[in-house]
Amino acid sequence: MTNTRHHGNRHGRSEQARQAVLEAADDILVERGFAGVTVEGIAARAGVAKQTIYRWWPSKIDILLDAFVADMNEELTPPDLGSLTDDLAAYLPMLATFLTETDQGAVLRALAGQAQHDPAMATRFRDECVLPLRARDRSLLERAIARSELPAELDLDSAIDQLVGPIYYRVLVTGEPITREFTDSLIRDFLAMMRR
Repeated sequence: MTNTRHHGNRHGRSEQARQAVLEAADDILVERGFAGVTVEGIAARAGVAKQTIYRWWPSKIDILLDAFVADMNEELTPPDLGSLTDDLAAYLPMLATFLTETDQGAVLRALAGQAQHDPAMATRFRDECVLPLRARDRSLLERAIARSELPAELDLDSAIDQLVGPIYYRVLVTGEPITREFTDSLIRDFLAMMRR
């Protein structure tokens, strides 16, 4: 069996090699947990030289952050279906699936855990993962305000906390399942609160 190696090119990173590294990092984290992820293991799985990885990323945390952001940008686009109810009914189950049933969710949980022990990591986790996730959540409500479905003076941060906070609580704290019934109840309660 031939060992296929990925090489960069004179114009910078080889996209094929970059993707191989990000996928390898995801796979190893899911298989072995955060402590089991090493640059050496990623290099071996991806078929690249360890020195190549270090030229691109200073540490395994950088690789995992990059992997999460790339996957989030690709797989977690909030829908625009013309109404807040429809948007939420499509987005909340999508968010729950992304966080609980995918490698990316495992990466988020591992990074969140690591952030509890490392203040510098906590800042990067907030800036590179949490804030972009909140921006996605926020976009749904901003569109609803533009369509006059929600009041213009709505406190968006509080509204986001009430709407998706329980999902993150289950993902990061209790581990309880996030069913369609659960997300439907969040939407129902949120819309009822907005009507009041």
